[in-house]
Amino acid sequence: MNLLREHAPADHADLPGPATEQMLRAAEARMGIALPGDLRAWLLQNNLDLPEEEVEDPGYVGFAGFAGFPDEGSFFLGIRAIEWLHGNHPMPWRAEWIPIVSDQDSWTGLFLDARDGRIGKWFVGENIATGTYASLADYFDSVAGVLQRIADGTHPYGSFTEGRLVWS
Repeated sequence: MNLLREHAPADHADLPGPATEQMLRAAEARMGIALPGDLRAWLLQNNLDLPEEEVEDPGYVGFAGFAGFPDEGSFFLGIRAIEWLHGNHPMPWRAEWIPIVSDQDSWTGLFLDARDGRIGKWFVGENIATGTYASLADYFDSVAGVLQRIADGTHPYGSFTEGRLVWS
């Protein structure tokens, strides 16, 4: 988030604020699973749900908004989007898989396995892959690496332009 704030301050300013403990506890109760500590810490700093008054259709994950971060075709999920997708996933889904990144239509994304903290990947029509990243921290390190390459001008598809992250 520091890299985003430094190199894309306009995008960073558009992001909503943190989740509250009350929001997280309520979502955990409805999902029937405790959020792992690292995901909880992330959401308490960066809940990326759109404000409720801007939600056009809370019946699909696309309401989460902020497409294009962390990459061109996907976005980090906030707690409302996590909860919705956890309960309405388009694929056979285990209760301990907590979605954290998705595309607008939920066809592909990443999930945190609450049993061991590893990050897995789904793509509708393909087998789910577990262990894509060893942990949420490893995944965030990979995102930071991409943002740093964009900042250095060595990423082939991304740039920072007028305070925004732009994908070409």
